[in-house]
Amino acid sequence: MVRKVQQVEQLFERLEKEVAQFQDKTHLHCLAGCGNCCTTPSIEASPLEFFPWAHHLFLNDLAEQTLVDLQNKTSALCHIFQPLALLDKTKGRCSDYPYRGLICRLFGYGAAKDTLGKLRLITCKIIKENQAADYAKTVRAISAGEYVPIFSDYYMQLSQIDFALGRTMLPINEALKRALEEVLHYYAYRPIPKVLKNSA
Repeated sequence: MVRKVQQVEQLFERLEKEVAQFQDKTHLHCLAGCGNCCTTPSIEASPLEFFPWAHHLFLNDLAEQTLVDLQNKTSALCHIFQPLALLDKTKGRCSDYPYRGLICRLFGYGAAKDTLGKLRLITCKIIKENQAADYAKTVRAISAGEYVPIFSDYYMQLSQIDFALGRTMLPINEALKRALEEVLHYYAYRPIPKVLKNSA
C-alpha cells in the first residue's frame, strides 16, 4: 500500500513539473476561483489516482467518516469540490488540492489523441474563450510538435503501478469511495508503520 501511494505521488510530481513548463510556454491558466470543470457530473477517475488522498485521510483518522459521507451522498458533484456559494456552484475550490487525482491534474493542460492520431488539447470552454489568442497559439504549437502531457501516457503509467485499479474507471465519487475502501481494508489487519504514524 505504502509503495503504491509513493509511486502515485512520484507520478504526480513528474506531471506537476511538466504542467508547470507547459503553462510557462503557453501562458494558459485556470481563472482564480473557477471550479466549473469540477461540477461536471460525468467525471470519471480510477481509484488508484486517489490512493494518496485516501491514505492521507486514513493517517488523520478521517477515512471511515469520509467513507460514510460518500455512501450517503446523493449528488454526483465531486465530494472533494467545495463550492464558494450555494447558488453558483461553478465557483469553488478543491478542498484537498495537494491530493487531487490524475484527471484533475491533466485537465486543461493535457492532450488526447483523436481518431486520426492527432493530439487535441483537452481544456475548458472558459480557457478557450477567455484566453483565445494563447489557446490558438498553443494548438498550433502542439500540431507543430510542442510537447504536451498526454492523458493516455499518464494513465498507462498509472496502470503499471496497479493494473486493475489503474485501469478501472468509475464516476469520481465511486472512485473516491473505492480508494478509501482499499486503504481501510489493507490496514484492517495490519499495523500502521511507525514512520507513517509520525508523519501524519
